[in-house]
Amino acid sequence: MKVILLKDVDGLGKAGDLKEVANGYARNYLLPNQLAAGATPGLVANRTQRIAAEQRKQEKLAESNRQLAEQLGKVTLTFKAKVGSQGRLYGSITSQDIASALRESEKLTIDRRSIDLPDPIRALGSFSIPVKVATSLEPKITVNVVDETGQVAATNESEQVAAE
Repeated sequence: MKVILLKDVDGLGKAGDLKEVANGYARNYLLPNQLAAGATPGLVANRTQRIAAEQRKQEKLAESNRQLAEQLGKVTLTFKAKVGSQGRLYGSITSQDIASALRESEKLTIDRRSIDLPDPIRALGSFSIPVKVATSLEPKITVNVVDETGQVAATNESEQVAAE
């Protein structure tokens, strides 16, 4: 008997799958527990339409993610910070600061958890920070940290490697 699964069933399939099962299994377990419905021509056509709609939705999402990644790849943010001795900042630049700056300057809303900054930036210099847009898309934005007076110090290589 052909059935369309309404819910995920362990060992059989996921919701929306079209499966061939034994008559007794369908009549005594799947149908009474509303885990599946008989595969009528109308339900099969509906399933096909839902699959096509889901594919279109995934394609649109992938396209918008690709466009966002292109935009982020071109972004350069500059932060002015108060600097102490040896080029160390008073405070730090965090992923929340970067997300806020993206929202204000570029009008891009990025979740702070998507910004891959393992440790806050605590030195002057230029840093390349990856941003996770999707599983395969990870553009890098450039973050420049300058003294309040506008002077850029030499890049601290150990801090830049840690940020990457």
